[in-house]
Amino acid sequence: MNASTYQSSSCVEPAIPPLPMNWSYEGTVQKIETIVAQIESGDLELAEVFEQFSEAVTYLNQCESFLNERQRQMDLLIENLADHEPEI
Repeated sequence: MNASTYQSSSCVEPAIPPLPMNWSYEGTVQKIETIVAQIESGDLELAEVFEQFSEAVTYLNQCESFLNERQRQMDLLIENLADHEPEI
């Protein structure tokens, strides 16, 4: 793979599937913290480190998606509030 192929493929963001019904931000952050602790312990085989890291990245993407959606909702609420503010 040449450098230009690598660059162009790295710009594509993977699609993030919808969050499961029982998904929670706090629970997912706890899973990430557990994975980081396992990796930092040095007790995992290298292949397991890569698997755990990949899982952590998936969880981080879920958290980012969740936070981005909540930020969008807050922005809409604030905009709606500003639109309905009484004029003095």
